[in-house]
Amino acid sequence: MDLDWTQPWFAPWRDPGAMIADRIGAGESPQDALAAAAAAPVRFVAQKQLPAGMPYEQFIFETGQCPVRPGLHDFFNALVWMRFPRSKAALNRLQAAEIARVGIAARRGPVRDAITVFDENGALLQAPPALWEALEARAWRRLFVELRPLWREARLCIFGHALLEQLANPRKGLTAHVWRCDAALDSGASADAWLASRCTEEVLARKPFTPLPVLGVPGWWAGNENFSFYDDSLVFRPRKTPEATTTTTSAGPSRS
Repeated sequence: MDLDWTQPWFAPWRDPGAMIADRIGAGESPQDALAAAAAAPVRFVAQKQLPAGMPYEQFIFETGQCPVRPGLHDFFNALVWMRFPRSKAALNRLQAAEIARVGIAARRGPVRDAITVFDENGALLQAPPALWEALEARAWRRLFVELRPLWREARLCIFGHALLEQLANPRKGLTAHVWRCDAALDSGASADAWLASRCTEEVLARKPFTPLPVLGVPGWWAGNENFSFYDDSLVFRPRKTPEATTTTTSAGPSRS
């Protein structure tokens, strides 16, 4: 695995991620390398253990086993299970409950939709109120230029494993769905407890996330030192009107 662990988005995942990646790079299977690392509330197993036709989330909930395939996607998913065990377990319980209630429908309902968005592309942001006000208003110049010094007081942790995978080859348009976090992100246990307590149907159905183009964060990308970086309206978009907002996404095929 060729990962640049010096990048700021990988900092929370460097330990034990770098060690596990080295073991996999030396020829060890992903599940064995993961099993030798920090404890998780699930046991990592080969993808072939997932029965054909059985929903991935249901299998994890019923067996306590998490199938992993070679590659960065499942590698980062496993690291998130290790750092945020209570939160991942809470999200999995909700996924399994929704599948038991309505099955794998053509379209996800609001709860499964929100879980998927955050699980794949979410992030936690601890920041001063002024930054949050600018972010929620999509006031990008104010957020990243006028209030730039305040970012020294902010902490951002990528939670979504798909976004972590994409950040292995960063590009300007990569966007996180951020949840405002009141816990100390430097403490994994504290942030995990905070997030897990909010992983409920009622909270998630409201989609309490705000989009943030992550390479706009000061210190995360050299290109944003030139403030014309933020003039790209395809990335730094204005706030959507209510009429343009959708509430569901296509569920797609279940993983098997």
